[in-house]
Amino acid sequence: MILVERSAHVAAPVEAVWDVVQRAEQLPAWLAGVRAAEVLSGEGFGRRQLVQAGRGAAHEAEVIAYQEPTLIGWRERAKGAGARAEARTEIYVQLTPDEAEGGTVVRLIVVRWPAGPVKAALLRLGLRRVGADLEDSLARLTDLAAVG
Repeated sequence: MILVERSAHVAAPVEAVWDVVQRAEQLPAWLAGVRAAEVLSGEGFGRRQLVQAGRGAAHEAEVIAYQEPTLIGWRERAKGAGARAEARTEIYVQLTPDEAEGGTVVRLIVVRWPAGPVKAALLRLGLRRVGADLEDSLARLTDLAAVG
């Protein structure tokens, strides 16, 4: 398992940030590496969505954590040959009201289970890029939530 997380303060109330992060169609506007996203079925917990990466790969994702207005998480799965080759990625967005400064503390968490030791080694080499993508995502989210 490989875990990367970043957090930032957003000068907007939790509800405004939630309005952006819980809508699948908003993912390309703030989540780095996402080119397109759409809801396939459902709402809230269990919702299924299609997420297209900037590199062209498309993954079906399922919302596995949903606590309005503070937490949403989804799991993307990529399957290879055989059950041992299965890889998955979970992405969580956690929102906490910031009583002291006003606004919201946003925590982005990416957890990856790579398909084998070679993929794990490659993912570890790219950890800085994943962290930079999360920081970029937080900056974009800050702009979107502040605008409303």
